[in-house]
Amino acid sequence: MLTKLPNILTVSRICAIPVLVALFFFDGDAYRWSALGLYIFACLTDFFDGYLARTRKETSAFGRFLDPVADKLLVSSVLLMLAGFEYIGGLTLLPTVVILCREILVSGLREFLAEINVSVPVTTLAKWKTTIQMFALGFLIVGSASPDWIPSHAIGVVGLWAAALLTLVTGYDYWRAGIKHLRAEDETATRAADQTRTAAE
Repeated sequence: MLTKLPNILTVSRICAIPVLVALFFFDGDAYRWSALGLYIFACLTDFFDGYLARTRKETSAFGRFLDPVADKLLVSSVLLMLAGFEYIGGLTLLPTVVILCREILVSGLREFLAEINVSVPVTTLAKWKTTIQMFALGFLIVGSASPDWIPSHAIGVVGLWAAALLTLVTGYDYWRAGIKHLRAEDETATRAADQTRTAAE
């Protein structure tokens, strides 16, 4: 499993998370830039692990499982640290909650749908959401450590709200697709139960 480069990149993204979290506990611009650099590295691995898996034909069940887990761990950790260290606060916590809740919802749906061998493809809108979200978190991480002429915090907050809006849209799309399969599964179970009852009679 870990002999394949895409999987190594995915695991490296997870390994970077504890170091990224630790950097939040140190004051100083150098630490914030270091956190940003590590975050950018993690985001790049998110792109290249999927790209290499496709181009090198090294897709695997392990990679399909771990890649979305690594993404959610990274995003959730950064959002929680930004909120915990008051890099964001007030109403800006609202899009944070929306994004986190969506991640939990989609994870639950994917877990259920995997049990019935149904995959939910990533939409173009979801990719845009992810891209905007990544940039927003990067600007929020560096925050006031950036040059005065770059309003990093403001850019990050606007990006976070935009990502949250797209999160609601894409989350609804996933939910609608999931509900369709949930209903189909319930109908199948009901028919099977009726047939069993009829046979018993």
